[in-house]
Amino acid sequence: MKILQVIPFFAPKYGGTVNSTYILSKELSKAGHEVTILTTDIDKDEKYVESIIKKGVNVICLHSVYNLGLLIYSPSIKNWLDTNLKDFDIIHMHNFRSYQNNVVRTYAKKYNIPYILQARGSVLPFFQKQNFKKIYDFIWGYKILNDAKMVIALTNGELKQYQQMGVRSDKIKIIPNGIDLSEYQLLPARGKFRKKYGIKTDENVILFLGRINKIKGIDLLINSFSDISKELDMVKLVIVGPDDGFLNYIKQMIIDLKLSDKVIITGPLYNKAKLEAYVDADVYVLSSRYETFPNTVLESLVCVTPVVMTKNCGIADIIDKNGGIVADHDIQHLKQAIITLLTNKKLRSKYAKNGRRIVETKFDWLNIIKNLERIYMDILNR
Repeated sequence: MKILQVIPFFAPKYGGTVNSTYILSKELSKAGHEVTILTTDIDKDEKYVESIIKKGVNVICLHSVYNLGLLIYSPSIKNWLDTNLKDFDIIHMHNFRSYQNNVVRTYAKKYNIPYILQARGSVLPFFQKQNFKKIYDFIWGYKILNDAKMVIALTNGELKQYQQMGVRSDKIKIIPNGIDLSEYQLLPARGKFRKKYGIKTDENVILFLGRINKIKGIDLLINSFSDISKELDMVKLVIVGPDDGFLNYIKQMIIDLKLSDKVIITGPLYNKAKLEAYVDADVYVLSSRYETFPNTVLESLVCVTPVVMTKNCGIADIIDKNGGIVADHDIQHLKQAIITLLTNKKLRSKYAKNGRRIVETKFDWLNIIKNLERIYMDILNR
């Protein structure tokens, strides 16, 4: 099959959506399909793009004229689609509200090319810019949903979100994100990350890794950590990830709470450096206000590090009491869950081993790609 993947941005700083699209495209190419990623040059990372081109995936980075937050305007997409779209068998759109999806829908209808939509947690108009999202949906969003041959949900929770937007149940398929287990076969030796950042071997490390955005609930984690540091000695909070508009806020929080000597902010880490952070952590914490499918939880578990996550995160039901602890989204519950793991080495070990096994059995990309191929073929054979 000739498959067009459409995503408005393609840089690692944008987190799980980009990472999942990268791996999905790579695995489809490995399975023998011709895959092209159509995106923009917003925050373009040349090394990142080159790395997937080397794996047999074509990448088209169209020039972005301006970025309105939700809408990255790339007018040259129209000429590109007019020239190239008829050569593809199927289109796979990622994210929901984007200028690219608006235009691709129009040209998909023009050339009678079927498309599927994978909103990746963005389908409901909540959290930030709600009014803008509702206007978008009125003008374009419902049309994109209606014309899609199929939509993909990551979890049961996201399936219900599509239904709230009026999508018929028979148009929704659940396919979770996966993880490329081959990248985690040989984990780095423990201690390298600690040595680099001056963390003692007997200090407990609480790790957050992800975009530094308000939705991630890092402020809740810092408040919980403030209380934890008063009850436990030898504990450090490590915050890893690119700034997404919230870094200055949390830096001021750390100063106000007098935690500067107990919190380390590294900036973004990738590849081996990221694995070293996971391996050296005693517990990984994701305190998000909302998260459809947290890829970082899978990454932590496959690195044999147990997790604490808030119940607002997708896959919480799978992880709870298997790979870690699920807490309510408040300071005290989060604090207690973290302390429970930090003070019980036997429980940490149990969750770490169970967690790795869960990821290996439920979230291997090879099985996920097979399911996706079936959906593509089913649509093309109609």
